[in-house]
Amino acid sequence: MRITVMGTGYVGLVTGVCLAELGNDVVCYDVDADKIRAMNGGHCPIYEPGLEDMVVRNRGLGRLKFSADVVDSVHHGDIVFIAVGTPPGPEGRADLSYVTSAARSIGRWMRSPKVIVDKSTVPVGTAEQVEQWIGEELQRRGISDTTGEPLSDLAFCVVSNPEFLKEGAAIEDFMRPDRIVLGIDPSPFSHTAQEWMQQLYAPLNRHHQRTYLMSRRAAEFTKYAANAMLATRISFMNDLANLAERLDVDIEQVRTGIGSDPRIGFSFLYAGTGYGGSCFPKDVQALQHMGLDLGYPLRLLSAVDAINQYQKLRLVEKVTALYGDDLNGLSFALWGLSFKPNTDDVREAPSRLVVRELTQRGAFVRAYDPVAGQAACEALKTDLGLEVYGSQFELVDDPYQALEGCAALMIATEWKAFRSPDFDRMKGLLRDRRIFDGRNMYEPDTMRQHGIDYHGIGRMARLHRTDQHHVADSAADFLRV
Repeated sequence: MRITVMGTGYVGLVTGVCLAELGNDVVCYDVDADKIRAMNGGHCPIYEPGLEDMVVRNRGLGRLKFSADVVDSVHHGDIVFIAVGTPPGPEGRADLSYVTSAARSIGRWMRSPKVIVDKSTVPVGTAEQVEQWIGEELQRRGISDTTGEPLSDLAFCVVSNPEFLKEGAAIEDFMRPDRIVLGIDPSPFSHTAQEWMQQLYAPLNRHHQRTYLMSRRAAEFTKYAANAMLATRISFMNDLANLAERLDVDIEQVRTGIGSDPRIGFSFLYAGTGYGGSCFPKDVQALQHMGLDLGYPLRLLSAVDAINQYQKLRLVEKVTALYGDDLNGLSFALWGLSFKPNTDDVREAPSRLVVRELTQRGAFVRAYDPVAGQAACEALKTDLGLEVYGSQFELVDDPYQALEGCAALMIATEWKAFRSPDFDRMKGLLRDRRIFDGRNMYEPDTMRQHGIDYHGIGRMARLHRTDQHHVADSAADFLRV
């Protein structure tokens, strides 16, 4: 099938490349001509395991092309995916300006019947707006009847097909999906649209049917509901972990105890420094605003968001409980800068808040990340300012080099490379032989055997009185939200 994907960000690029891998003729369009030139030169703009090899292979086979020509790109696809960004606006609502631009471009340049697919995460009701924007452009071209309906030779149908991709496992998620959600509302062209979409996804349904048909609004809501549920599980476990520390309970034992219940399960039930990335924070806030706009505040999600903001600073609270608020003259090592392993994405990453808070207190931070170093440096230049970035932050190419001369190590991302380090070597490099583990990668008993002062999240670490006051104040703040 002839496919166009508008937008070459994370979702658009993965979608386009995977559809080409399935044998389709795919054009990926982006307004950024420099980015398109780089991709045509063999550069993959994002880190995702296996993606670059697939790009090279499918470009070589002629099934995948990158273009900055909107006219040719719109003409190419019988199915056109809108996979542009929907970043949060100033108040947290989803910004649909890129979606609007893509939809109007389709209406302006389409010359044949098309299925338009909303792949971007968009507020409920956006498919109807996309349909309206395309229709308005067709009407400006005089290609509509007196009622404003498009003529049959330029029929189109807007379908909602939200993505459910995990960064770091996106190719596997696309090729072996848990579900394929298609939101299609009745229209003169909807039967054809359903046939085309089912044909497109037929290779992914060979072993069993994974496609769920529903209304467009239900499909749009399903995406937000899924991310909100996963974010809720993370904040729930982090809230319990903070209480477990006060009860002298190991939260890992609790996790295994409740996760063994099949009604609960183990997924997204790990205590840590909170969630980040491009989806959970943005989608939780966008869903909250949908509720507020309709006069129904989502109280649970307000707490989920507040807990997460607080949790990102738990490592800093643990540091100040032992070293005080004035960290001048102290150096700390930081392992992990991406918001999760197997990605170079640092959007809303807890590491950025950790670096900011430590440097504001006068500390020097030396960091290491296997993949996300460059992306983190660009973000931190903005977060900290060039003066602080240049004098109080350093990125190194070796995890043990990061430890040299530092009082303690902080871990913000659970990269596999950090799972089995040389603890004796670490102990010799760290002045205070201390680890603040924001991802609970190590066992407290093992750390004690190595002579390391270990502080995890909810791992029976007795809190200092000052830390208890910080926690009480923060808890009171978010409960007032």
